[in-house]
Amino acid sequence: MKMIVTIVHRDDARDLLNSLMERDFRATMVGTTGGFLREGNATIFIGTDRVAEALHIIDQNCHTRAQLVNPLPSVMEPGELYMPHPIEVQVGGAIIFVLNVERFERF
Repeated sequence: MKMIVTIVHRDDARDLLNSLMERDFRATMVGTTGGFLREGNATIFIGTDRVAEALHIIDQNCHTRAQLVNPLPSVMEPGELYMPHPIEVQVGGAIIFVLNVERFERF
C-alpha cells in the first residue's frame, strides 16, 4: 500500500478528483496555499496499490500554464520610482510524493 500526496493547481483539482473517482480511487482533497505566488492549490491524498495508474491520471489532468506576475519591488530610497515589469512564470502541473504505508485500516 502506498500513499500518494499530490499538490496541484486549484484549476486542475476538481477534474483530477473526478477522474480518480471514476476509476474507483479513494481520495481526499484539502485546500492549500502555495508559497511562491501565494495562490490556491489543492493537496490530494490517495491511498492505493495502483500507483502507476494513479500517476497516469494525475499526468492527464494536471497541466502547466504560463502566467504573468508582477515581481515584488526591491527596497527603495525615498523619492525613487519603481515600475515593475511583469514576468512570465510557469504554474500548475503537479508535485507528487509517493510514501510507503506501514499499516492501513478502514472502519
